[in-house]
Amino acid sequence: MVPLYADEDFSVPLVTALRELGHDVLTAREAGCANQGISDAEQLRSATALGRAILTHDRRHFRRLHRANPRHAGIVAVSQSQHIAREAARLHELIEAQASLAGRFLCLDLPSG
Repeated sequence: MVPLYADEDFSVPLVTALRELGHDVLTAREAGCANQGISDAEQLRSATALGRAILTHDRRHFRRLHRANPRHAGIVAVSQSQHIAREAARLHELIEAQASLAGRFLCLDLPSG
Protein backbone atom coordinates (compact mmCIF):
# COMPACT_ATOMS: atom_id res chain seq x y z
CA MET A 1 0.00 0.00 0.00
CA VAL A 2 1.04 3.56 -0.67
CA PRO A 3 2.23 5.38 2.48
CA LEU A 4 0.03 8.40 3.19
CA TYR A 5 0.38 11.75 4.98
CA ALA A 6 -2.75 13.43 6.33
CA ASP A 7 -2.46 17.20 6.24
CA GLU A 8 -3.25 19.25 9.32
CA ASP A 9 -6.96 19.65 8.55
CA PHE A 10 -7.66 16.09 7.43
CA SER A 11 -10.33 14.14 9.31
CA VAL A 12 -8.87 12.22 12.27
CA PRO A 13 -11.74 9.67 12.26
CA LEU A 14 -11.02 9.03 8.57
CA VAL A 15 -7.32 8.49 9.36
CA THR A 16 -8.35 5.94 12.00
CA ALA A 17 -10.67 4.17 9.55
CA LEU A 18 -7.96 4.04 6.87
CA ARG A 19 -5.52 2.56 9.36
CA GLU A 20 -8.09 -0.11 10.21
CA LEU A 21 -8.14 -0.97 6.49
CA GLY A 22 -4.36 -1.47 6.61
CA HIS A 23 -3.11 1.91 5.37
CA ASP A 24 0.08 3.47 6.71
CA VAL A 25 -1.06 7.03 7.51
CA LEU A 26 1.15 9.62 9.21
CA THR A 27 -0.65 12.75 10.40
CA ALA A 28 0.78 16.25 10.40
CA ARG A 29 0.37 16.23 14.20
CA GLU A 30 2.36 12.99 14.52
CA ALA A 31 5.05 14.49 12.28
CA GLY A 32 5.31 17.50 14.62
CA CYS A 33 3.84 19.87 12.04
CA ALA A 34 0.50 20.80 13.60
CA ASN A 35 -0.51 24.28 14.75
CA GLN A 36 2.55 25.90 13.20
CA GLY A 37 0.98 27.71 10.28
CA ILE A 38 2.80 25.52 7.78
CA SER A 39 1.67 26.27 4.23
CA ASP A 40 0.04 23.73 1.95
CA ALA A 41 3.11 23.88 -0.28
CA GLU A 42 5.39 23.03 2.63
CA GLN A 43 3.12 20.19 3.75
CA LEU A 44 3.24 18.77 0.22
CA ARG A 45 7.06 19.08 0.16
CA SER A 46 7.28 17.34 3.54
CA ALA A 47 4.99 14.51 2.46
CA THR A 48 6.95 14.08 -0.78
CA ALA A 49 10.28 14.07 1.09
CA LEU A 50 8.89 11.25 3.23
CA GLY A 51 7.72 9.38 0.11
CA ARG A 52 4.07 9.75 1.15
CA ALA A 53 1.05 10.84 -0.86
CA ILE A 54 -0.82 13.63 0.89
CA LEU A 55 -4.45 13.37 1.97
CA THR A 56 -6.36 16.64 2.09
CA HIS A 57 -9.82 18.16 2.09
CA ASP A 58 -8.41 21.30 0.45
CA ARG A 59 -8.91 20.52 -3.22
CA ARG A 60 -8.50 24.05 -4.60
CA HIS A 61 -5.06 24.83 -3.15
CA PHE A 62 -3.61 21.40 -3.77
CA ARG A 63 -4.87 21.32 -7.36
CA ARG A 64 -3.01 24.60 -7.89
CA LEU A 65 0.14 23.15 -6.30
CA HIS A 66 -0.12 20.05 -8.50
CA ARG A 67 -0.43 22.14 -11.65
CA ALA A 68 2.57 24.26 -10.64
CA ASN A 69 4.74 21.22 -9.94
CA PRO A 70 3.47 17.67 -10.51
CA ARG A 71 6.66 16.14 -9.10
CA HIS A 72 5.31 14.90 -5.80
CA ALA A 73 4.39 11.57 -4.18
CA GLY A 74 0.70 12.07 -4.92
CA ILE A 75 -2.25 14.18 -3.80
CA VAL A 76 -5.61 12.71 -2.82
CA ALA A 77 -8.29 15.35 -2.25
CA VAL A 78 -11.38 14.07 -0.48
CA SER A 79 -14.61 15.94 0.13
CA GLN A 80 -15.79 15.87 3.72
CA SER A 81 -18.56 13.51 4.69
CA GLN A 82 -20.31 12.43 7.84
CA HIS A 83 -20.17 8.79 6.73
CA ILE A 84 -16.64 7.86 7.79
CA ALA A 85 -16.88 4.11 7.10
CA ARG A 86 -18.28 4.68 3.60
CA GLU A 87 -15.72 7.41 2.92
CA ALA A 88 -12.85 5.21 4.09
CA ALA A 89 -14.01 2.27 1.97
CA ARG A 90 -14.30 4.39 -1.18
CA LEU A 91 -10.95 6.05 -0.52
CA HIS A 92 -9.37 2.65 0.06
CA GLU A 93 -10.73 1.40 -3.28
CA LEU A 94 -9.50 4.52 -5.10
CA ILE A 95 -5.99 4.24 -3.70
CA GLU A 96 -5.75 0.49 -4.19
CA ALA A 97 -6.78 0.83 -7.85
CA GLN A 98 -3.67 2.90 -8.58
CA ALA A 99 -0.33 1.33 -9.44
CA SER A 100 1.32 4.49 -8.09
CA LEU A 101 0.17 7.86 -6.82
CA ALA A 102 3.42 9.64 -7.73
CA GLY A 103 2.66 12.79 -9.71
CA ARG A 104 -1.08 12.12 -9.57
CA PHE A 105 -3.89 14.36 -8.33
CA LEU A 106 -6.96 12.31 -7.41
CA CYS A 107 -10.32 13.62 -6.20
CA LEU A 108 -13.00 11.72 -4.34
CA ASP A 109 -16.39 13.39 -4.02
CA LEU A 110 -18.63 12.06 -1.32
CA PRO A 111 -22.18 12.90 -0.33
CA SER A 112 -22.22 15.26 2.65
CA GLY A 113 -25.42 13.92 4.22
